[in-house]
Amino acid sequence: MTEEANTSGWDAIDAAVGELYEDQEPLHYGTAIPYMLGGPDPLNGISVYKVDTPIPHWHFITYGFSELYEKESEDLEHSGYGFEMTFRLTRSEGESTPPSWALNLLQNVGRYVFTSGNVFHAGDYMDANGPICLGSDTLLTALSFIEDPDLTAISTPNGTVKFIQMVGITGPELETMQTWNTRGLLAAFVEFMPKYVTDLMRNSYLDIPSVIQAVERGIEEEGSSTAFLFIQQLAWTSPRKRILQKNVPAELQIGAKQAQIIGKILRSRFSKGAPLSLIGSGVNITFEAGVTPSFSEDGNQIKVVVHEQAVLELAANLRPVEQTFEIASLPGILFRIARTEITDQDGHVIETIG
Repeated sequence: MTEEANTSGWDAIDAAVGELYEDQEPLHYGTAIPYMLGGPDPLNGISVYKVDTPIPHWHFITYGFSELYEKESEDLEHSGYGFEMTFRLTRSEGESTPPSWALNLLQNVGRYVFTSGNVFHAGDYMDANGPICLGSDTLLTALSFIEDPDLTAISTPNGTVKFIQMVGITGPELETMQTWNTRGLLAAFVEFMPKYVTDLMRNSYLDIPSVIQAVERGIEEEGSSTAFLFIQQLAWTSPRKRILQKNVPAELQIGAKQAQIIGKILRSRFSKGAPLSLIGSGVNITFEAGVTPSFSEDGNQIKVVVHEQAVLELAANLRPVEQTFEIASLPGILFRIARTEITDQDGHVIETIG
């Protein structure tokens, strides 16, 4: 006799979803070769349910971000990464199987998490740097994350598991989330996006009067919830490294793609007296409100103190154009906007900004 495999984590997810869909048998897409044995797909499987209300859609549920079998991590409170991902996508009449691109997208998000160790929480967002459905003309080029409206957190023998729903959004909607917050904007969308069902063919919701009012009120009352931004093209050169040159300022470099949104978020954060940290490879630059603009260095931790005039001047100059500039209200720093090259999965440049 052989001992039965422990599938308690998997079974707990099945039980939670079973309460929602009762006797419906899902379409399940498993992984042929396990990731730990060199397979390309990190998730063990994805189940997809056919849903008719409030609008016809597919409901995808992942298996693999949490611990599905034996407990392996030392974190007794959470199972694996502590969540499973869900995704709701509009379903056309007569569509009998879900589109494969959505399955691939979930596996790609899985690869990002497994490779980087960065865990998604409700309220997060991510720029996809292109259409979420490759090769389509959809306006949805980013992802946001919120609690699944039908699946609450569960307790399993391996720890708790939350169900985080992935929602497709446009580029301008991503920027609005960054200058306000994800929860607020999605709440303003829900009247037009029931249960946060992603529709590839939709236009931006930012032109709808009720959404415009919600955004303006939210930014004014709450400011931006974005306390930090991960910046790929972030660099800081200390003036001490140019000791042979006189009166040379420090240099702060950022990429053209993120230049403008940094200015917008900085203004929104400053209006509420909140700091903003830019996090790059080996450097962390934090902007804080103060009376006298200045900067200080502590290893790779850089603190830049700004006042209202400095924020206004900086935001006005942070544009997606390759350039260098200095501002009178924040002396001692040369700002460099570097050209950004966006590449596809094969490393080919598909867009240049700046």
